[in-house]
Amino acid sequence: MLSSCVIGASGYTGAELIKIIHQHPEFDLAACFVSQGSSDANKLIGEVHAVLGGQGLGSKHRLQMQELAPARLSELANTYDAIFLATPHEASHDWAAALLKGSAKIFDLSGAFRLPDASVFAKYYGFQHEHPEVQKKAVYGLAEWYENEIKQAKLIAVPGCYPTASLLALKPLSDANLVKPGHRPVINATSGVSGAGKKPSATTSFYEVSLQAYGVLGHRHTPEIDNYAQTQVIFTPHLGQFKRGILATVTVALKEGISATQVAQAYEKQYADKALIRLRNSWPKVDDVANTPFCDICWKFDEDSGYLVVSSAIDNLLKGAASQAVQCANLAFDFPSQTGLISSWT
Repeated sequence: MLSSCVIGASGYTGAELIKIIHQHPEFDLAACFVSQGSSDANKLIGEVHAVLGGQGLGSKHRLQMQELAPARLSELANTYDAIFLATPHEASHDWAAALLKGSAKIFDLSGAFRLPDASVFAKYYGFQHEHPEVQKKAVYGLAEWYENEIKQAKLIAVPGCYPTASLLALKPLSDANLVKPGHRPVINATSGVSGAGKKPSATTSFYEVSLQAYGVLGHRHTPEIDNYAQTQVIFTPHLGQFKRGILATVTVALKEGISATQVAQAYEKQYADKALIRLRNSWPKVDDVANTPFCDICWKFDEDSGYLVVSSAIDNLLKGAASQAVQCANLAFDFPSQTGLISSWT
């Protein structure tokens, strides 16, 4: 068994990582960590995440949330085979260099190492990137697209939830060179409130939430999508009145002369053998993917106008975070991508 730990274990994504790793046939959940001064320090898993207290964790629910002092990072780097960082961007940015000095492979769920351009990073994340040498080592963890790179990497930057839903819908088209030059794909995506994290906020309190757009023409996930879709997009996120899940609908102008058959071939070429992508004949729903590691995709093409609409649905905490991180870990340690993720649905 490979030894693993979760840093940032008290949040929603941390809870999902704990659940998945505990049930995984190849990974052992050896420790959970929270930041120094956290109100959850020294509490048991079952105390912090009540839902995990009696759900098959056995003795693991007795694991304590240990306070993590930065001075211990080098120790952790040589203690565990896999380290999952469910931490704020600033923490991952500051800690990754020390963690990389050991033998562990690092799976970072923050945005600290997703963007290759430091100036773009500073503009969208609000602080200067001070570790360009670490950034150069990072591989983008969109599991269905960068399998070979993930297998060779020590630091995997797991994509954001919005980019995952958007890129899985859009990349087959851009990769096949079907997108009409000069026309930006338009992405409208709606996320459940868990995407805002566990920390209480008046703007994300369920009672206060009403369907609305936010981050219009300036959301930090826009350059991430632009970079990995290899085309600029117009991305508009929305906050929905539901707990978890993302539905992204992408409108794309395709090149003249493109047929529906070519569109179908683009999606089938990339996803026919991908266990966690489900190409559907009906429009996906959030309820179909909530609490699962799948991405459901459906599209329709109007050959007369040249416009295609494609919709994708994921669970923002799983395929958009925890389960994709484990997918990347599976690939990094040479296991099938879906290992430990789909036994409940087969």
